[in-house]
Amino acid sequence: MDLDSVRSYLMAKRGTTEERPFDLETPVYKVMGKMFALLAPEQSPLRITLKCDPDHALMLRDTYASVIPGYHMNKRHWSTIILDGTIADTSITDTSIADDEIEEMIDESYDLVVKGLTKAARRELEEAYTD
Repeated sequence: MDLDSVRSYLMAKRGTTEERPFDLETPVYKVMGKMFALLAPEQSPLRITLKCDPDHALMLRDTYASVIPGYHMNKRHWSTIILDGTIADTSITDTSIADDEIEEMIDESYDLVVKGLTKAARRELEEAYTD
């Protein structure tokens, strides 16, 4: 996935905002004030950091060389995905991740954060963004 398609997919999630709390180059994507994605567009290759179930994170890291523990994040709950399939771990041969799998990782991150919101915040999100 390229930068534009990742940003578009992230912003299409219900209630998503893009903020830059760390610096002008690093967009952070939040739902109801809680971060679910962080892009590193200044890095080459492009990277995204996403929240992930710890067991699923381990499985993804064992499967894809381009999925590594979250950079500057809780390594158990966050993974960084190198979006061009660059090999981070040379012992793993599968490097390419299909766009739909990356979208599933984004969905999981978003869903985990929404699940962790208070009932009131989840209700507010649902009411504010009901079609």
